[in-house]
Amino acid sequence: MRVDDFDFDLPEERIALRPMRPRDAARMLVVGPEQNALQDRQVSELPALLRAGDLLVFNDTKVIPARLRGVRRRGEAEAHIEAMLHLRLDGGRWKAFARPAKRLKEGETIVFSGTLSALVEARDGGEVTLAFNLSGPALDTAIAAAGELPLPPYIASKRAVDESDADDYQTLFADRAGAVAAPTAGLHFTPALLERLAEKGVGTARVTLHVGAGTFLPVTAEDTEAHKMHEEWGEVSTETAALLNETRARGGRIVSVGTTSLRLLESAASADGAFEGWSGTTDIFITPGYTFRAVDILMTNFHLPKSTLFMLVSAFRGLDEMKAAYAHAVDAEYRFYSYGDACLLLPKDGE
Repeated sequence: MRVDDFDFDLPEERIALRPMRPRDAARMLVVGPEQNALQDRQVSELPALLRAGDLLVFNDTKVIPARLRGVRRRGEAEAHIEAMLHLRLDGGRWKAFARPAKRLKEGETIVFSGTLSALVEARDGGEVTLAFNLSGPALDTAIAAAGELPLPPYIASKRAVDESDADDYQTLFADRAGAVAAPTAGLHFTPALLERLAEKGVGTARVTLHVGAGTFLPVTAEDTEAHKMHEEWGEVSTETAALLNETRARGGRIVSVGTTSLRLLESAASADGAFEGWSGTTDIFITPGYTFRAVDILMTNFHLPKSTLFMLVSAFRGLDEMKAAYAHAVDAEYRFYSYGDACLLLPKDGE
């Protein structure tokens, strides 16, 4: 499909720069189950929209301070380099997006702090492979000390990162460090909301997908078939796999909290929708025409025009329907993107 098919008008003032407080006070647009059926609700109403026996699946990744600023020296010449880590390769090596990458050559060293530096092992366009001078927990500690929280560019371009973002940009479930972007649908949950969901009989499970900086990259191809997704590492434990299978067996629905959880579940599921323990990297790219095998309901935020995430939600409910839903959201002054409001996509009638 043409990438331009996924474009829509979005006024800049609809972009949320701060989250709602409390988190579950965010609005939530419910789409479906009937075609073009829309309900204006609130995240706090989620228990009324789900059924006993449903299973919410959260991404428990934790955002790290993945934006590093350093200096490359070449004789007397210096160049200031920004590196956005996006995929850990092993204990001491990361893939990163560098700016300006053209100032880097293989074999050169970038100094990020008095204790942290990295050798440029390889460069492919704007992407580099960095071999750090530390590894394991020592490297994690050094990155935490030298790095900055990587707020999405559509927020960071409008205001500076501050102390409140350290909490605001982590979900309640954040446990396994490695993401450079938050699984933002999970930002809407509060302990009180989780308690009411449990009282309703809605279960919870956790998976891990370390969200990479590639999630922010624009789609530059004219056709979706020419776009290549960057790999992200994820894991579905054997315990979670068993819970997913049990939910399906007793007629419960799998509710993915966020597109990151959905992409991982769709990567891990077998052709018939069954699960086993799984870990590895995924570059799954979901566009209209995709047959979903793992997820019944999707809770997500509102996404960028022409983004891979808007393509994904268009695959879930249909491009025309999601364009209509987003037009309604714009007119009704919903808040968009990472700190914005939510959208609950129900399965179509008969599915």
